[in-house]
Amino acid sequence: MVDECVHGYIIERLKASGHDVVLVSDVLPASDDGSILSMAREEHRILLTQALDFGEIVFRDRFLGVDGIVLLRMRLHPIALVWRRLEAAIDELGEGLIGRYVVVGASRFRSRPLK
Repeated sequence: MVDECVHGYIIERLKASGHDVVLVSDVLPASDDGSILSMAREEHRILLTQALDFGEIVFRDRFLGVDGIVLLRMRLHPIALVWRRLEAAIDELGEGLIGRYVVVGASRFRSRPLK
């Protein structure tokens, strides 16, 4: 599930790579973060976002049961680099994205369990 704040180039690259992409803008436009997380949980989807507040909701408020969250923490970088870093994280972690909060940065990515 791809949050509204994610660049269209990333969405197109995900689709072109064969990923099952559901856009928040199509199914829950202008929704609050809790509703987005609830839908991601119900549909067993990993949420791709650039919004830092999802991590706070999951860890501080103990919002459990989400299959995974990937945070693109690269707002000021060229979009092609953002895609390359996301693609590298997907390639390296694969199914390991499930059940984890993954932060994708310009030089590395890190993750921690959601539970």
